[in-house]
Amino acid sequence: MGKIIFYEDRNFQGRSYECSSDSSDLHSYFKHCNSIRVESGNWILYENPNYRGHQYYLSKGEFPNFQQWMGYNDSIRSCRLSPQHHGSFRMRIYEKEDFRGQMMEFTEDCPHVYERFRYHDINSCNVIDGYWMFYEEPNYRGHQYYLRPGEFRRYSEWGALNSRVGSFRRVHYFH
Repeated sequence: MGKIIFYEDRNFQGRSYECSSDSSDLHSYFKHCNSIRVESGNWILYENPNYRGHQYYLSKGEFPNFQQWMGYNDSIRSCRLSPQHHGSFRMRIYEKEDFRGQMMEFTEDCPHVYERFRYHDINSCNVIDGYWMFYEEPNYRGHQYYLRPGEFRRYSEWGALNSRVGSFRRVHYFH
């Protein structure tokens, strides 16, 4: 069970909406989002309806303005509660689409993909265990992409506009 509160204005002011489950379209509840309070659970927020667009991963805490969650603007249009995962983590990344080219398996966070993998791009991946977050830039910065267990034959399947992945980390469940 999770609980998140969205506020239209900065510093938890203005119209608010409290949410405790996945929502594919938040537009009717607020026009823009400038601050957020996560009371419980881990949440993936999306810039557009139907879990599309830029993604942001938030755990318990207060975010008084959209820059605090690395937001690019004040648009949050859908959200999803991240499942609890307390088990192992395992993922294979590939240089080319359809699981071709160089492959490397990971069970830990990677702050700088190029230093470990020797490629700037990841064109496909197989998430075997756990939930992962890709970041476009090294050291967990830039656009974020949430990956659930499954096969991703090309970068567009995890929501990216290009194959650039600078870092990634495991998504742990925080209470």
